[in-house]
Amino acid sequence: MKRFIPILLSLSLLAGCAVGPDYKRPDLSIPGSYRYEVKDASDTANTEWWRQFDDPALDALIEEALANNKNVKISAAQVERAAGLLVQTRSPIFPQLNYSGSAERQRLTELGATPMSTAVPNPQTAYQVLGSASWEIDLWGRIRRLTESAQASLLATEYAKRGVVLSLVASVASTYLQLRGLDEQLLLSKKTLAAYAETVRLFELQHKYGVVSRMNVEQARSQYETAAAQIPSIESQIAQTENALSILLGRNPGPIERGKSILELTMPSVPSGVPSQVLERRPDILQAEQQLVAANAQIGAAKALYFPTITLTGGYGQASSDLSDLFKGPARVWNYGGSITGPIFAGGSIYGQVLQAEAGQKEALLSYQAAIQSAFSDVESALVANQKYVEQQKAQERLVRANREYARLSWLQYRGGYVPYSTVLQAEQQLFPSELTLAQTRAATFSSLVTIYQAMGGGWVLEADKLTASAEANDNPVQETQDR
Repeated sequence: MKRFIPILLSLSLLAGCAVGPDYKRPDLSIPGSYRYEVKDASDTANTEWWRQFDDPALDALIEEALANNKNVKISAAQVERAAGLLVQTRSPIFPQLNYSGSAERQRLTELGATPMSTAVPNPQTAYQVLGSASWEIDLWGRIRRLTESAQASLLATEYAKRGVVLSLVASVASTYLQLRGLDEQLLLSKKTLAAYAETVRLFELQHKYGVVSRMNVEQARSQYETAAAQIPSIESQIAQTENALSILLGRNPGPIERGKSILELTMPSVPSGVPSQVLERRPDILQAEQQLVAANAQIGAAKALYFPTITLTGGYGQASSDLSDLFKGPARVWNYGGSITGPIFAGGSIYGQVLQAEAGQKEALLSYQAAIQSAFSDVESALVANQKYVEQQKAQERLVRANREYARLSWLQYRGGYVPYSTVLQAEQQLFPSELTLAQTRAATFSSLVTIYQAMGGGWVLEADKLTASAEANDNPVQETQDR
């Protein structure tokens, strides 16, 4: 054994090297600023931004979704599977210890070509207990490269889960805001319908006593039915939106609890940030980079196949024909040795694996670069959409005020006998759609802020992910100890 110690030390020193390229983050073209930056942006990217709406009902829905959403649970299971694969991949770095035991009794024929000696017992009994060890010396870094790849894949899976969390929170918030916008449209429609119904009733009374013509009555009734036709459509959209939100919450389709109206919600501030921060905040970019790390490590693992594999093996145990003598000194057996194997001609098999690994690295690099460009585009689009929705909402509010004044004045002139009822009808036909559009625009303005937080990412994803982790711990209070 003393003669093997210098060899083992030398091999251990050589094992510090690994073939293949080490990962280095590629040079990236990052814009210095956003084209549509907001001057009054706030540093809120690392906070639970949805609480800025100041609606406890929304907060509760998001917490419920993080605890029960099926896609989050699926992604958590994928993380566990990737962790198990990492443990399996790196296990050959350590010596592999095994044990075996056997007991056998057999009788040999006495009519064979060579007569048996009478000194040989027949039948025979044999007992054996043996411990064995083997260790593949990772001289060229193949196992370490595979472990590096598995480690990066695990991180990529973890970032993929955070991406699911990011998308889930944004989807729940946007869907809830859309629902509250539809609720406001339904409220406006019912309020308008009630007003039109009263107009029809008054005109029918006036027609009965000859004050107005039948045409005025039918004009008012046409206006009433136009508003009435809007209600079933809005109610259908509300039911569909509730069902979609229920699925996000991990529930069966059904009604959704409401909180504040769309008019009572607080407008969150626009999060601040610079383009370079997107690289560290967005889970999809972090996932793409770890996939690039994994693909890069696969090149080294493939190139290591060109070099020989060195394995040390050994065994120690007891063997005896008598069970009572099994653990005595003379029953001891042992062996140790080493083996080396390597390719001479593989018909291009290893070369093909190297080509695949290099192509996979190129693919991952391009995917990483594409993810970054897409992220910058998402942020720019979200910022400009928010700015334009704010402008649109202000313009729509002015339009509604103008239409309300138009309707009020037309009624005054109609009652004074200066204009026909068609003028009133025209004014109210403009007012009702503009009010519905304003409710839609309010919801879209709120949702555009949600899209900004989703596009920028941020530390809030970690805060949300903690809620999923606590929910998983509650679902599995007892963790079984696994033998690794």
